[in-house]
Amino acid sequence: MLSYVRKRSITAILKSNQAPCVSIQRHKSSNTPQHVRIGCSSGFWGDTTTSTAQLVQNGKIDFLVSDYLSEITMSLLTAAKRKYPELGYAPDFVSTSIGPQIKSIKDKGVRVVSNAGGTNPLACAEALKAAAEKSGTTLDVAVVQGDDMMPQLKDLLKSGEIKEIGSGKLLPKSVMSMNAYFGAVPILRALDLGAEVVVTGRCVDSALVLAPLMHSFGWKVDDYDKLAAGSLAGHLLECGAQSTGGIFTDWEAVEGWDNIGFPVAECYEDGAFVLTKPDNTEGMVTPYTAAEQLVYEIGDPAAYILPDVVCDFRNVKMEQQAKDRVLVNGAKGYQPTDSFKVCATYLDGFRCTAVFSVGGKRAIAKAHRTADSILKRIRRIFKVLGLKDFKRVHLQAIGSESLYGDNARKYGVDGEGPRETVMWIAVEHDDKKALGVFAQELAAAGTGMAPGLTGIVGGRPKASPVLKLFSFLHPKSLVPATVSKSGSPDVQVDHDVPNNVMEQTSSEVHDEDVPSGDCSFILEDLAYTRSGDKGNSANIGVIARHPSYVPYLRKHLTAEVVFQYFKHLFEDSEEMPVKRYELPGINGFNFVLTNSLGGGGVASLRTDPQGKAFGQMILDLELKNLPDLKKSQT
Repeated sequence: MLSYVRKRSITAILKSNQAPCVSIQRHKSSNTPQHVRIGCSSGFWGDTTTSTAQLVQNGKIDFLVSDYLSEITMSLLTAAKRKYPELGYAPDFVSTSIGPQIKSIKDKGVRVVSNAGGTNPLACAEALKAAAEKSGTTLDVAVVQGDDMMPQLKDLLKSGEIKEIGSGKLLPKSVMSMNAYFGAVPILRALDLGAEVVVTGRCVDSALVLAPLMHSFGWKVDDYDKLAAGSLAGHLLECGAQSTGGIFTDWEAVEGWDNIGFPVAECYEDGAFVLTKPDNTEGMVTPYTAAEQLVYEIGDPAAYILPDVVCDFRNVKMEQQAKDRVLVNGAKGYQPTDSFKVCATYLDGFRCTAVFSVGGKRAIAKAHRTADSILKRIRRIFKVLGLKDFKRVHLQAIGSESLYGDNARKYGVDGEGPRETVMWIAVEHDDKKALGVFAQELAAAGTGMAPGLTGIVGGRPKASPVLKLFSFLHPKSLVPATVSKSGSPDVQVDHDVPNNVMEQTSSEVHDEDVPSGDCSFILEDLAYTRSGDKGNSANIGVIARHPSYVPYLRKHLTAEVVFQYFKHLFEDSEEMPVKRYELPGINGFNFVLTNSLGGGGVASLRTDPQGKAFGQMILDLELKNLPDLKKSQT
């Protein structure tokens, strides 16, 4: 259970030397290790290149995992492979992450698992073997394939039965990529075959950690509680430094971002694990940094559906054992479903984004008038050329707090606002030629419109394809995996398909009566937050700073309140687009905001297409008619 830490004293408490870590004794066979240490060096494609050396040299790890893929990344890798067939994987994995550390990885016996293979895992494996040879050593690399379902596209389109989750739309013909989210079993098979490195295509992020634990401890495919615990360890590791103080609500209390420690899970056979980080690194590991990562990018915590297990994270508990050591347990697991989630991307026109800075008095008004005038002129040109109007247009003057809608603060006197801004103009069109007109006409504003336009960032912008996400379910039995390893014949891995799928109980919660009062608090006084995205939906996790705050958050921070705060971001919906769930184990709530990202990922024209700022934005939400909650905590 989370122990309370007052916001203003958090730094002092977290730096203190607390009680030593309690030894965790486990019954094990002679071949079962006492514990397995797994470190994660990458939370996304673009993470720091320093993390691999930190974990390999100082993390005392048995396995190194790295997560490179997201829906956006898959779109980028798909586009790269279409242009250059030898690409389609994350080259940073080879060149700047694993490459410089290959000899140390080999000498220390660290085994590596990564989904850096993207849409071309075989090419990634070959590049890694070449890097090993260049370093004067060898690596036994296995490749997991089969997630790419593009060879089945014609048959799926012909069937007319593939429908998008939620919307029920049929699979579009302009599909560019289509990948099933594999689980841990194919990776497990590769490790059982003795691979030193396993490179995969698309798989769920947590499988990178679950597979090594199944391999090390001999967990079976129906050890559901243990699989849920291993998946939780993977979920806390998968985003790198996000669980060790990165993007923490109380960011001022976190020191040493330049040398932040990357996460290590010290895992035990019964499923319990300690979240920690390498010695002599900065950042922090507390129940709250871990809890923020727990609620990151999840839906219903009672039914977190993964290929290997359906997880119930509602009663997960986190306990500070010592400085930068948090004991995590309490995950429950249930029988998995018989389907994979499949994410396809499809082409739906083109987009172009221009950014220009404006200085001087009434900068916001100048920027908007300039943008409006540019678009008005371009639309006249479109009519002359016989082109249709833009499909979508998004204008945003940075500094005007337009992200907040009606909750934006009004700065300045008489609406003058700030004296500098950046105007963001994003447009979408089916015809790439139309976006060429848009790009060409921007510069004319520098001499024929408002004074103070100081330049277009990056020069004339280029059009790029709009790749939208289409997610559907597909039977596991129809998507076998293949494990390829040098010196061994290819192995087909059939996924475990349950006979019966258990119904899960939702953790959606409802209001309750609590005493009222005369006090008002902003949410930051009462809670920590973390937000993220899944396609076109976002989630906001909220963790109470003290258990006694939970009933008041339950009463006053309802789904309706959250909807009203963010209502300007939603597309039209007949149903309530916000759902609230509860995680009693961490004194937390999770809000899922459906269709709130303007298409999400590369399909969105917004400055925040992934809802990364939503958690920070809601911290200013004022909760009224509360008793003096702080008085009892002083």
